[in-house]
Amino acid sequence: MDLYIYYRVLESNADILRQRVLAMQSKLAQQYSIPTALKRRPQEKEQLHTWMEVYPSAPDNFELVLEQAVEAANLAELIVGTRHTEQFLDFSPCA
Repeated sequence: MDLYIYYRVLESNADILRQRVLAMQSKLAQQYSIPTALKRRPQEKEQLHTWMEVYPSAPDNFELVLEQAVEAANLAELIVGTRHTEQFLDFSPCA
């Protein structure tokens, strides 16, 4: 399953958020042998940027692991509102 997590962060906190998320994702990638990505919308709205973490092919129960990693990285203090998680599965059309 692929996980897409998005949330909003004040523009003034962008650098610190980026540093914390990239460090967190580096640890998770090493521990679970999964690729990770961090994305941000190019435009800001009301001094907020929308950020997205991507975890393709996340293993079972990875959401719990991720929740613990987010807490350890103190991301909540930088996020305005809540983190929204979307789950997607690969789709293979029938032949």
